[in-house]
Amino acid sequence: MKFTFLGTGTSTGVPEIGCRCEVCTSRDTRDKRMRTSALVEVDGKRIIIDCGPDFRYQMLSNRIAWIDAVLITHEHYDHVGGLDDIRPLGREKDLQIYAEENVIEAIKTRMPYAFGANKYPGVPQLDLFSIANQSFNIFGIPVIPIRLMHGRLPILGFRIGHMAYLSDLTSIPEEEFEKLQNLDVLVIEALKKGTHPSHEGLEEALIQIERIKPKAAYLIHMSHRIGLHAVVDRELDSHIHLAYDGLSIEF
Repeated sequence: MKFTFLGTGTSTGVPEIGCRCEVCTSRDTRDKRMRTSALVEVDGKRIIIDCGPDFRYQMLSNRIAWIDAVLITHEHYDHVGGLDDIRPLGREKDLQIYAEENVIEAIKTRMPYAFGANKYPGVPQLDLFSIANQSFNIFGIPVIPIRLMHGRLPILGFRIGHMAYLSDLTSIPEEEFEKLQNLDVLVIEALKKGTHPSHEGLEEALIQIERIKPKAAYLIHMSHRIGLHAVVDRELDSHIHLAYDGLSIEF
């Protein structure tokens, strides 16, 4: 399995518009963060997790010319705002989009032109698949949804093989921890140092990592308040890393 971090930033990205803090003005490319998204390559298939407003540039900068499917964690704009940009990737076939039913309805509401009876040429060709908190397959690849709480909003994380991807969470229901055993890689949110009402902070992420005990953990969905990559990454245990845009790992 190959995993590429296409974006590792929060909803405003880093640098944040109008900010002159040391992170937003850093010349370290690891401190430049597009909205959170990832590419999983397994068994010859390419699966995108979340498709935010930076999707077009993420595909171009990583030279990704085709994908097979998209997993959506929830309906917030920084996770679905790039779905229209899928158009060039779906000319030969409809692209499969997997999301919970409420998320599918939100996508249809925001993109009615893509789902009407008389679609004009060139609209995104999206094949929407409704999922729940039950295991399913994409092209024979098992995917295990993981219920997360994003403040008061129930959303999904995903486990594929020995990798789990958990973004935009404040808590993990107790019954979901069984799905997170024996991980090689855990990808988990750490918005900033300190707490937030609808996102997990760095200290909370480290508690989750200690409980789950993956072989390696990578932090995502970070704001400029996380601190400089070069500083914070050195403060972490050797198996925990700040992810950065463009980082690829194989396991």
